[in-house]
Amino acid sequence: MEIPAKKNFHLFLLAGQSNMAGRGIIEDEDKVAHPRVLMLNEDREWVPAVAPIHFDKKVAGVGLGKSFAVTLAENNPDITIGLIPAACGGSPISSWEPGGYHHQTKSPPYDDAISRTRSALKDGVLKGILWHQGESDCKPGLSDVYQKKLAELIKRFRSDLRIKDLPVIIGQLGKFADKPWSAERVEVDKAHQSIARSMDGVDFVTSEDLTPNEDIVHFDTPSLRIFGKRYAQNFLKTDEEVEEERGKSNRYHRSGFARKRRFEPTK
Repeated sequence: MEIPAKKNFHLFLLAGQSNMAGRGIIEDEDKVAHPRVLMLNEDREWVPAVAPIHFDKKVAGVGLGKSFAVTLAENNPDITIGLIPAACGGSPISSWEPGGYHHQTKSPPYDDAISRTRSALKDGVLKGILWHQGESDCKPGLSDVYQKKLAELIKRFRSDLRIKDLPVIIGQLGKFADKPWSAERVEVDKAHQSIARSMDGVDFVTSEDLTPNEDIVHFDTPSLRIFGKRYAQNFLKTDEEVEEERGKSNRYHRSGFARKRRFEPTK
């Protein structure tokens, strides 16, 4: 597989649990490769990104990664996108720590994510982390410590990968009509949104109007394609959108493609 010059190979880590890994039903269009969208396979080789991109479980299917990557690639013809799949279905945030272990996938989620990303960095430049996780922490005794653990995780990712302002985009948990939210799920959602408001370089993407598979747990294929585009649109915030937020918070914002700018509150 021929890969581009390192500076033009933009990498994104896909992390979290099953709704990041993807459980959408694979259709013909999901098997069609984009010439400038690659994925790091289980053997750490760059191959065309086609579903399933993840390999955490045999039920891995369509995820949000490809539509995210295609959107970015189509936005900039000079780059190639490289996806680093590392999500683990069913993994609680407690397993996303150094030495953590997830019994369902028989793997250490955090250690694997760091190791795979470091391998990928030999070929490209890491531009961000896409995060979707929290369902396994919507339980008494877990939801109330979730915000602290996620904030620590983001800081740890940035420290271990040596990118202090690495962008992180958090996707909202599924909001499905036939599955009302528990108090714990509300608490995890508030944690996601609070971290996006308070931490530099972290943003939040809504799951409003997205629909599930028959299990009412995982997003269906059409919704995952939309969700990936929402992540991409968030990453591609324009200068005008950044200016509109100016003065509302003292945070990092993305401006244009994969650039960072810090705005001070308007005096």
